[in-house]
Amino acid sequence: MTSVTGRVHLALHGQVAQVILSHPGKFNAMSRAMWRELKDAFVELQGRSDVRCVIVAGEGGHFCAGGDIAEYPDFRFDEAALRGFHEDEVWGGLSAMLACDLPLLAQIEGNCMGAGVEIASCCDIRVAGSGARFGAPIAKLGFPMAPREAALVAREAGTATAREMLLEAAVFDATDMKARGFLNTVLPDGTLTPAVLARAQRICALSPQAARLNKQALRTTQGAMPATGEGAYRYADSPDHREGIAAFMSKRAAVF
Repeated sequence: MTSVTGRVHLALHGQVAQVILSHPGKFNAMSRAMWRELKDAFVELQGRSDVRCVIVAGEGGHFCAGGDIAEYPDFRFDEAALRGFHEDEVWGGLSAMLACDLPLLAQIEGNCMGAGVEIASCCDIRVAGSGARFGAPIAKLGFPMAPREAALVAREAGTATAREMLLEAAVFDATDMKARGFLNTVLPDGTLTPAVLARAQRICALSPQAARLNKQALRTTQGAMPATGEGAYRYADSPDHREGIAAFMSKRAAVF
């Protein structure tokens, strides 16, 4: 699965699995290939009986800075292609995480933006370094968060926080996100790896059957994500969408 556009590593350490987001030089921004690999990793993990806990983390001191915008001009301005990206690739990866019956721990350092917030929202327990930053400032790029992705973030981060992220392009620090209920624990930067591993090992010592049944029971209380309406991606060829991405690629401020 090696890819020049980043990759998702799945590593097994006894009963603990690690899913590592890796995109060097781009703060682990998610490429299209990475979304497909994320789905593959969690489909595989769901079927394994030897794994009891999964840690989701990023390489190089960052979790995930969002999507790989360098790819966007290739497909985002076509409505059908844009729908396929969000509904098949992005939601394919996120829904595989949500359907996984193993406890998922998010180990969050540095940038956790856009896609990073969505991936973290799929995890059961979220631990962050004190220097972590959270947001989804895609309004600066001229496009919205896809409906089911926005519903997921609103459910986990809270509607008020989601509104600030999406409507105001607000960025929050780890202390603020813990106060808002998104994070379970905030630790000093550089201490996360042993702390999260110790937490995973405590989970592994408990009943794996109970963990799976608890995940299934909790899933029933959350309800299904809303269906995506037909018009959700009609903005694909809009002037705002084109201007936002063109401005990012040119390293200038967008003018809407």
